[in-house]
Amino acid sequence: MNWSSNGAGACTAERLRFTASGTEANLMAIRLARAYTGRNKLVRLRGHFHGWQDHVAFGVKDHFDGTPGPGIIKGIAENVILAPAGDIEALEAIFSEDDDIAAVILEPTGASSGQVPLDRGFARALRDLTERRGVLLIFDEVVTGFRVSPSGAQGLWDIKPDLTTLAKILAGGLPGGAVSGRRDILEHIDFEVAREKGFEKIGHHGTFNANPLSAAAGIAMLTILAETDACQRAANQGQRLRDGWNRAFADHSVPWAAYGFTSSTYLFTNPDGMDLDPAAFDAHAMAPQVMERAAAHPAAVKLRLALMTEGVDLSGKMGAITSAAHGNDDIDNAVAAMGRALKAVRAEGDL
Repeated sequence: MNWSSNGAGACTAERLRFTASGTEANLMAIRLARAYTGRNKLVRLRGHFHGWQDHVAFGVKDHFDGTPGPGIIKGIAENVILAPAGDIEALEAIFSEDDDIAAVILEPTGASSGQVPLDRGFARALRDLTERRGVLLIFDEVVTGFRVSPSGAQGLWDIKPDLTTLAKILAGGLPGGAVSGRRDILEHIDFEVAREKGFEKIGHHGTFNANPLSAAAGIAMLTILAETDACQRAANQGQRLRDGWNRAFADHSVPWAAYGFTSSTYLFTNPDGMDLDPAAFDAHAMAPQVMERAAAHPAAVKLRLALMTEGVDLSGKMGAITSAAHGNDDIDNAVAAMGRALKAVRAEGDL
């Protein structure tokens, strides 16, 4: 089964299991990894979001020391290792010191789907490292799957993880998700294979697993992605938006920058006041701890409110996602709105 025949890379899913959400898909992927490898521990990258279930509900916005959050038992936290994002040497050391690691899971383009970005080089190095160590690689493509390309970040970058988790676009915006990947791993959910090979099957109950309404919406959405250039059009408009907003920052002498990947855009509000040319800003060259504060400028909230009055609504993380439905007029209006919003915030003495 291929995700798509239209994209930068062939991304083969030998088996696929539908769930009711991305959180459930990640939970199933983690359980599959433990069952397949016979190991207990999970490695995660600090700041990466994988849902609200117990293995991943800490170390995202808080509890970076690995301690469990409210309602999470200590034994689960003790079997989760938080690693610094983008540091392949640190991961090499973790794998060298512990032979009980079943899998590593990450958002391949970076925390918050690229707000704190990672690049292909890191993902490629991690793929090589996990293969050498016999650790399963799980790509959480709940956001990036079918968005950055019809075959996700892995297809765009030609990197094949062992397991992939999907949701959102997969179900056309309705509740739904899936875990996909290698046949020999997903066989642990298969009744017949479990009987034939004599192992205990993983149970996966759920009234709304693969529910017909979400399936119908997903088929409609994925057909569009497979048969049109929707992903590329959305990505093109994302670049057009970033270029326009960076021109606005430069025109108004505001040392901020718009950055992002394909159709996802974020604002770097430069809370530390560094010397910055918006047109030359390289988010990948910045330290992760700097990018974690990308939207921390005191004027960021006022800018968001000012943009709302201009008819442009950013997300709370100071970001925007373009779609294939956004035309050039929409982007031009958003660029003009940014200029007026910057002027309004500056008039109040906040820039």
